[in-house]
Amino acid sequence: MEKSAILEKLKEIIHEQLGSEVNNVTEATTLAEDLQADSLDKVEMIMAAEDEFGIEIDDDSAMAFETVGNVVDYIAAKV
Repeated sequence: MEKSAILEKLKEIIHEQLGSEVNNVTEATTLAEDLQADSLDKVEMIMAAEDEFGIEIDDDSAMAFETVGNVVDYIAAKV
């Protein structure tokens, strides 16, 4: 799966989980600062991504994600 397709699906998840507008979401978008995602938001987003992409993301990796691009890269390596 191409990274652009992963990013588009993540934008949908971000909108559903965080209620954030996704028009300006890019790989450089930070989870904590730009999206105001706290640790619970990140967990919910990661769980939704796991379901969407059929993968498992370990807790250490999930908590280390700082940008949307980090999540895209991780998912791209797993699918």
